Amino acid sequence: MSISQPQNLRVPPLEKLRPYGIRVSLPPGDPFRKLLGPEWQRQHWYPSPEERDAAMAEMSRRHEYSRATDRPALVFQKIEKLAESRGL
Repeated sequence: MSISQPQNLRVPPLEKLRPYGIRVSLPPGDPFRKLLGPEWQRQHWYPSPEERDAAMAEMSRRHEYSRATDRPALVFQKIEKLAESRGL
């Protein structure tokens, strides 16, 4: 079967390596685990550890529109693709 409109295909952009990441997950006992599942996680990748650390600080901060007792209910963990970061 051929593609009827090949000009509509998404071509992924050529990207530089992004070996430094952040894994975002839910803490144990969080009620959203019932909705998203116990293994839910999201990964965000960055080209340098500085960009990753800046993004992590922004993601995990207490936002100005939060109530005084609110705090982020996510777990942020630094991760790394060792082969890419070490050029192996």
